[in-house]
Amino acid sequence: MTKISSKSIKIATRKSPLALWQAEYVANSLTKYNKNISVDLIEISTEGDRLLGSSLSNFGGKGLFVKELENTLIEGSSDLAVHSAKDMPHELPDGLELGIICERGNPNDALVLPNSKSELSLTTTIDQLKSGSVIGTSSLRRKCQILNYRSDLKFKTLRGNINTRLKKLDAGEYDAIILAAAGLERLGLEKRISSIIDRKILLPAVAQGALSVETRIGDKAVSALLNPLSDINSSLCVTAERAMSRYLDTGCQAPVAGFAECIKLSSKLKKIKLEGRVASIDGKKLLSAFGEIDVDLAKGMGFAFEDVSNLGVQVARTLSESGALEIIEDAKTKFLE
Repeated sequence: MTKISSKSIKIATRKSPLALWQAEYVANSLTKYNKNISVDLIEISTEGDRLLGSSLSNFGGKGLFVKELENTLIEGSSDLAVHSAKDMPHELPDGLELGIICERGNPNDALVLPNSKSELSLTTTIDQLKSGSVIGTSSLRRKCQILNYRSDLKFKTLRGNINTRLKKLDAGEYDAIILAAAGLERLGLEKRISSIIDRKILLPAVAQGALSVETRIGDKAVSALLNPLSDINSSLCVTAERAMSRYLDTGCQAPVAGFAECIKLSSKLKKIKLEGRVASIDGKKLLSAFGEIDVDLAKGMGFAFEDVSNLGVQVARTLSESGALEIIEDAKTKFLE
């Protein structure tokens, strides 16, 4: 167990620019609240990074981006690992837990046009794209929902970090691409956003825009350092979304979306509203389910997280009763063909 005094805290992170931004954000926040510590980043190339030219679903899904980072925690060579919360599998290795969820960034998806079309980039929306336009994305969630809205658009697989994807777009391989708005904003690339896609058209991925910090269970010293970085609203929302996703047993290539909002009713009372969505691979079927619950923080955080987890299960069950599991299984089967 790590004892924290004036020694360095070691943070495990991927090497991509966005991952490093996220790790540095956590590092800077830690030193802001704890003047007696220093922080070192341990940069790791994960299997997911090494397979950028392949489909992740063929090699184990999103967990490929976190496994090597988790190994450093298990071995004791790091004190915590910083992840995009949407990359986190439902089940974590024995001895590890999601210590905190930081304040969530922009959860929405963004439409991005090539630099050569900069005169259009500030105004172009999904509605204004020409019929037959080629859209770059590796996400079935994005593809299926957009096809439900505009079946005349075409899609082409897009992998790589944000800068790699932008280079492919600017090289003329795509007419437009879809990226998470939070990633662009965190890297100072918000000017590349042509438009934010309305959530009525494209509901975000579960936990999109949120940062998670993974720690060893029982490491009280590290937990105490992280407490000021935790955001209760984001934590409640992400917990509800992940509970929905876990019930549906979705993998990295399931066309499932989930987004929760937190509305303050009083100093201790909050309303959590959750929408879940599942779309068929051709976009012709789109299922939606909604739920909400009032959470009383005065009862204790354990009860609050149990309540929002139950909300997630409730929404997932509604989707399941409408045929969501069959759509998910069909999408997985066709994707692997």
